[in-house]
Amino acid sequence: MKTRFKPAGIIGIGSCLPENVLTNSDLEKMVDTSDEWIIKRTGIRERRILDKGQPAYSIGYEAALRAIEDAGISAEDIDLIIVATETPDYLTPSTACILQGKLGARNAAAFDLNAACTGMIYALSVARQYVSSGTYRYVLVVCCEGLSKVTDWQDRKTCVLFGDAAGAVVIGEVEEGYGIIDTYLGSDGEAGRCLTIPCCHMDESDIEKRTHENKRVLWMDGSEVFKFAVRIMEHATEKILDLTGTLPGDLKMIFPHQANVRIIEGALKRLGISDENMMPVIHKYGNISSASIPVSIDEAYRAGRLLKGDKILLVGFGGGLTWGSAIIRWNKNQPGDTGVN
Repeated sequence: MKTRFKPAGIIGIGSCLPENVLTNSDLEKMVDTSDEWIIKRTGIRERRILDKGQPAYSIGYEAALRAIEDAGISAEDIDLIIVATETPDYLTPSTACILQGKLGARNAAAFDLNAACTGMIYALSVARQYVSSGTYRYVLVVCCEGLSKVTDWQDRKTCVLFGDAAGAVVIGEVEEGYGIIDTYLGSDGEAGRCLTIPCCHMDESDIEKRTHENKRVLWMDGSEVFKFAVRIMEHATEKILDLTGTLPGDLKMIFPHQANVRIIEGALKRLGISDENMMPVIHKYGNISSASIPVSIDEAYRAGRLLKGDKILLVGFGGGLTWGSAIIRWNKNQPGDTGVN
């Protein structure tokens, strides 16, 4: 007998940003840079930073609470928690296990997933399969990043880029014809050393690249990452459009990982997609890694820019190197609408 796969989609969404704002003017006092240079090169004007001593999981917890509430379920209804992060507060326990305990999701299994800035799409792909197969009813995906903790604040090339944030979604069964239509994932480990954050091991090249006394900070070959990102964003978008038979004109909105405004503008121009189809957040949050996509979706949803039935594109790229994309037919009503999702 043929197995029927259930349609799976986003039934709840939420996000959380730290209260502390770090502006370009603040950075001018820390390193040799300028507000004009940062905006011209990146499009970033400010970013949010965790308090000193504040764990990243604290904003992941708040984002998760909001997503669960938006889904209209309880924490005890959750069957699985997946946390996408490249900046866990602990190697063990996992951030997912920490959140499982704090949320009171006593019936949920939990694990972390690290695909760097592509983490949202990787986690979405995994969650979709659990729900579609009928293994689990509700999967909570939390993208939780504390990049300020691994930033070298003396490196003018990288410290202007990153911020802290969390976004969360609940994946569950949706109406036929709605939800996650398909996902596409890729990786290139041979090129992975152009963006690194050491943990339990560092070789001589890792040490030499880092001038700060704290060697366990992010290092990036900006030129190589930029070239990779522009090329792979275009490739991943074309791949998922082809897999799903979707035309660029069918898309209501596109949610790319927002690492640099020049990367986004260059790729969208070649794809023939208007930047008016995007929800910009990079100017106020910076590069927030895996949280970038769910935070921007949440803001578009709260702003009433997403209507039930809209086709949207998610596309990400990041360390590893990794990339991924997804096409979703939005299944939620607008916030406050009492209609059935």
